[in-house]
Amino acid sequence: MISAPCPVARPRPRLLLVDDTPANIDVLVGLLQDDFDLKVANRGAKALKICEAGEQIDLILLDVMMPEMDGFEVCRRLKADETLCKIPVIFLTAKTQTDDIVQGFELGAVDYVAKPFNAHELRARVNTHLTVARLHRDNEQLLLNVLPESIATRLKSGEVRIADYFPEASVLFADIVGFTALSGSLQPQALVEMLDDLFSLFDTLARRHRVEKIKTIGDCYMAACGLPDPRTDHAIQIADLALDLVACLEKFNEARQTALQIRIGINSGPVVAGVIGTSKSTYDLWGDTVNTASRMESSGMPNRIHLTASTRAALAPQFDLEARGEIEVKGKDRLPTWFLLGRKSA
Repeated sequence: MISAPCPVARPRPRLLLVDDTPANIDVLVGLLQDDFDLKVANRGAKALKICEAGEQIDLILLDVMMPEMDGFEVCRRLKADETLCKIPVIFLTAKTQTDDIVQGFELGAVDYVAKPFNAHELRARVNTHLTVARLHRDNEQLLLNVLPESIATRLKSGEVRIADYFPEASVLFADIVGFTALSGSLQPQALVEMLDDLFSLFDTLARRHRVEKIKTIGDCYMAACGLPDPRTDHAIQIADLALDLVACLEKFNEARQTALQIRIGINSGPVVAGVIGTSKSTYDLWGDTVNTASRMESSGMPNRIHLTASTRAALAPQFDLEARGEIEVKGKDRLPTWFLLGRKSA
């Protein structure tokens, strides 16, 4: 019988308590220390210093009436800092005039609790806002897992339809050779685990080379460089990635005692990119450049990187290339193509 995996324990949330009255801090520590990691600051400037030091703070309980810098100013500075603005702030204060409460929310606080407070109510509010913040972070991560960060930001800012034209980009397709036959000889779980492990390694390499993974289609891995953030060295970056993919597969085979092979095709040129669908939206590419890159993969050779003339022109000064000659390419008649061998030696 296979035992169920043990759930991964979440680290205890860390709260920052900011109050200049020691007795108030003592009450809060006694109330919260059993369930939370606590940091304490008795001045606004000290609270900012703790946050700016880079230590993870999950929520701040912030007094308003403090010497030198009041809580409103502390909150204003936190929300003006891109690295700190997402920390939830709950004002915990005796200033309970309507104007004060409105000011607190206008500054970006998630809640406003009056002193003296009810202990059960305060704990409930803290737990609620920690849950909301965690869910928000999880949703952000899910969005970034399916969309480039700049595209996700545009969607969150209200753009409804994203479609961009890039005059220059490079597109890569990588496909496992003989995968259909291989899939028939493996159990489904083993097959999925193998692909997941391999493509996770590919994802790491893509991030290292600042190449945007577009999607996987079965055993095919698609990536592009020069979008959604344009860059002039797109062909060089994607060529380095392709070389690393071949080397990565070789090490993968050694570790797994497998004999997988891969075909890689690259093309450079103009591309249209955008987000399609309102359900399970995807960031995708269109155009002749994309189609030709796919043809370079399908007409390539195992463990070799097949290039068009446009990509070859961008790589020639820094990479060793091997002319393949003209070949028949579906929908293109005959095209001259090249194989990428590696970077030129110093």
